[in-house]
Amino acid sequence: MKTALITGGASGIGKACVIRMAREGYGVVVADVNMAATEALVQELTGEGLAAIAVHMDVSSEQEVEAGFDRMMEAYGSCDLVMSNAGIQIVHPFDEYPFADWKKMMAIHADGAFLVARAAFRRMKAGGKGGRIVFTGSVQSFVGSKLKEPYNFAKHGVAGLAKAVAREGAEYGIYTYTICPSFIKTPLVEKQIPEQARDLGISEEEVVKNIMLRDTVDGQFTTVEDVADMLAFLANDKGALTGQSLRLTHGWAMM
Repeated sequence: MKTALITGGASGIGKACVIRMAREGYGVVVADVNMAATEALVQELTGEGLAAIAVHMDVSSEQEVEAGFDRMMEAYGSCDLVMSNAGIQIVHPFDEYPFADWKKMMAIHADGAFLVARAAFRRMKAGGKGGRIVFTGSVQSFVGSKLKEPYNFAKHGVAGLAKAVAREGAEYGIYTYTICPSFIKTPLVEKQIPEQARDLGISEEEVVKNIMLRDTVDGQFTTVEDVADMLAFLANDKGALTGQSLRLTHGWAMM
């Protein structure tokens, strides 16, 4: 049985990806800080006869990340697929952005991506079978957005991290990817709508139409299922796409 660890796995994109990979036959590790939601999801999956375990993982903590991966190895004996997905969003006008909030964003998005990828790389290399490390990027890995300077900074950086790790990982059969969706109606995005309306002085409807969906070709949100489908596809890639950033954006930020 192949295995998958997904951070931020108890809700939104992460939850959809956990469910998809469990139903693909993977032994999944649901890694999140919300243990009530994590354990509820694991109970749901095991109730279907699927393999799933819960771990508490604050991705900004080296100790918790390493402990979570140790638990994965104890439970399943291998590390085949890892998705670095945990994230938060804090929006402010740039000139009012508190340094404390910048550091919090960096701790989760930048430090977290590094710690999770490094932990995965170590175990995949030691296992001798390679593996796949997938980062959740964003359309904002390519474009800039008002009020989101640290998010833009981190998501650009995640795409660069995937490219660099792809160079080192190739000889061990470790392939890396960044999935870059446009806006998805997750709790993270729902929370941003009133915040951006407040900070920009516009209505929530205008935030959705004129900011979130303005640059798509069809005015549609990407879905969590779109991301889960891409993860399942990448799980079977033989390296042809390693280092690439895959844009699930309804035409926004086309190359």
